[in-house]
Amino acid sequence: MPADVKKISRRIFEEVWNNKNIDLVNELMVDDYMHHDPQSPVADGIDSYKQMVLYYLKAFPDLRFTLGDELSEGELVVTRWTATGTHEGDLAGLPRSGKQFSVTGMTMARITNGRVVESWSNWDTLGMMQQLGGSLDATGRAA
Repeated sequence: MPADVKKISRRIFEEVWNNKNIDLVNELMVDDYMHHDPQSPVADGIDSYKQMVLYYLKAFPDLRFTLGDELSEGELVVTRWTATGTHEGDLAGLPRSGKQFSVTGMTMARITNGRVVESWSNWDTLGMMQQLGGSLDATGRAA
């Protein structure tokens, strides 16, 4: 099973995000998918996840994830990643800057019967905002 959960996790990053195949979310995630990321105000469900992907791709059309270490145990897979891109669209109140960024993060996903059921992400949001010329308020939102 570990090889399968790693493959599914990789497909989210490589095919959905990097290749911009948003409709693949319907195949890779359950309808009532639960998303946990304190920096992304996303409701649960695959439609909300797809909206989040489109939101970030609009702000960073060249957004690219490079995958690092992957660890799996049963239904869980943890992936360390680096995201890079150019700020070409508005992002949480921060107007387009044209600046490039590079941040690191980790995502842990629970995959059951070949589909992502739930995930937890933690990434360097402050570092990204600093690189783009913005800042965060006390709640972690763009200020």
